[in-house]
Amino acid sequence: MARPVCNVVWFKRDLRGRDHAPLRAAAEAGLPVVLLFTFEPSYLACPESDPRHWRFVWQSLADLRQTLAPFGLPLLACHAEAPAVFDQLLAEVEVKTVFSYQETNLALTFARDRAVAHLLRQRGVAWREFQQNGVLRGLRHRQGWPQAWAHYMAAPPDHVDLARLRPLALPPELTARLAGPPLPAVYTTALPGFQPGGERYAWRYWHSFSQERAAHYSRHLSKPEASRRSCSRLSPYLAFGNLSVRQVVQAARQIADAQPQLARPLANFEARLLWHCHYIQKFEMDCRMEHRPINRAHAKVEKEWKEDWFQAWATGLTGYPLVDACMRCVVATGYLNFRMRAMLVSFLSHVLWQPWQPGAVHLARQFLDFEPGIHYPQFQMQTYAVGAHFLRIYDPVKQSHDHDPAGHFIKQWVPELAQVPASLIHEPWRLSALEQSFYHCRLGIDYPRPLTDYVQAAARARQIQKQLDQDPEVQAENLRIVRRLSNPLPAPEVAE
Repeated sequence: MARPVCNVVWFKRDLRGRDHAPLRAAAEAGLPVVLLFTFEPSYLACPESDPRHWRFVWQSLADLRQTLAPFGLPLLACHAEAPAVFDQLLAEVEVKTVFSYQETNLALTFARDRAVAHLLRQRGVAWREFQQNGVLRGLRHRQGWPQAWAHYMAAPPDHVDLARLRPLALPPELTARLAGPPLPAVYTTALPGFQPGGERYAWRYWHSFSQERAAHYSRHLSKPEASRRSCSRLSPYLAFGNLSVRQVVQAARQIADAQPQLARPLANFEARLLWHCHYIQKFEMDCRMEHRPINRAHAKVEKEWKEDWFQAWATGLTGYPLVDACMRCVVATGYLNFRMRAMLVSFLSHVLWQPWQPGAVHLARQFLDFEPGIHYPQFQMQTYAVGAHFLRIYDPVKQSHDHDPAGHFIKQWVPELAQVPASLIHEPWRLSALEQSFYHCRLGIDYPRPLTDYVQAAARARQIQKQLDQDPEVQAENLRIVRRLSNPLPAPEVAE
């Protein structure tokens, strides 16, 4: 008996129904389609994964199903490893082509893609992968990349006529077998405080940003509290593909043309979209930075692991109010603006002098918008594991005075300091015994004393890094990094 013939659209971090090249190609191919997503147990369990990520994905899939439902298009979400899903599917149906986007992700997913590619080749199935967000596979240097990115962003979106897609009706028994066991409730139960996933919510955030909030974007970009209202908050929607970068770039240009008063903040915003893709391109070209320093000679730096210090940092109990407020905020909500993220990383690496890898994993779990291609290059840049950048050591007291002068953000997330006045809240270790009693903030009891002295720790870090900069091996590595990975455009100080 002949097996039914179809194509497959394999969704990954592209959970939307518009500007979607694989969906468009499947519609143009004309064959019935199976629309597929895989919740892979190995990915769910990897160190960087957190239920917040997969809850966002589950919400995004629910939203995508609403988009597909009027066209009679089911979306099959399988709780199983992708190679096993394709193996079972190919045993029952004849797949001509699998359509998907290229994915720049963790080593785990690269290995999975290699396994799927091997299986498809064995079975004679074509796999068409499409470029995503201006990131190019196979580059050996960055010359010409900004121009290629600009060309991609200016090109018309990949319009999808969902009415042209015809679903392949799979037998219920096969559908159930492919779907696998139900997901744990922790992935399917919404929690307050987190942005919800889905294309519809993504556009709501865009419209509120472009119509109301963008006017304050540049002024509030670095503020831990005001940035929550004035930044776009699109990062999780870009990370999981509820929106394409091209959609956002083109929408921003349309608004800037129509509302000249927003041209400058939206130009700043677009610059950060370029650098969003720049870091993913860097990771695409050298994904080994997930595990080792980009500047390989920086492996010479020896740092003393202190579990108690790391846990104090990870739970917001370092004794530095802004550091602790930022960590507690991102643990509770999944969001923190860029400058405060950089401060957290700098504090761990330079002030506490801890290795960067455990910190990278911890914050990967906290960031709702965890994007490996941005996370690892940025983490290494802030910890100076790159070497070809300026050494950035953020003074947490100066950052506190500059960006939360009244202490509103600190008091929200560190209620132990709620009664401490703004003049004292940035350095509570200066409180006298009488003031501690009066403001109900006893150091070492209600709120911890600082783990270490910032001034001394920062001076030590600068001295060690300055010596390292003179190492010929480090200098040779810096030249290699610049020639291969650097973008021939100046970077902004911060990116959203």
